Amino acid sequence: MCTTIPVSDTVKKARVWLNAKGKAYTFHDYKKEGAEHERVAGWIAAAGLDLVVNRKGTTFRALSEEDKARAADSHTAVALLVQQPSIIKRPIVEHAHGVLVGFKEEEWSAALL
Repeated sequence: MCTTIPVSDTVKKARVWLNAKGKAYTFHDYKKEGAEHERVAGWIAAAGLDLVVNRKGTTFRALSEEDKARAADSHTAVALLVQQPSIIKRPIVEHAHGVLVGFKEEEWSAALL
């Protein structure tokens, strides 16, 4: 499953890569369809909070200091990410052996091919 928002340049590159490699995937737009608490918690458990939170985006930078502090604590970050899915790094791909966060071709090749 590829979980993300569709307008990101990184997501476009990832989808092109998946299609070129003939990899079937289900696309989930968490900005429109929401991000489930359990799923976000699973991503954090598998990949780590620092990888899942997109601190470079404008949405994160616009957060209050209180919310930025919530994003830095794995106990409070899940609820914030569910509430503000734009601060989830993209794309996130769930596969048989784990989770990939962001698009790095060499990592994807190692995990998915």
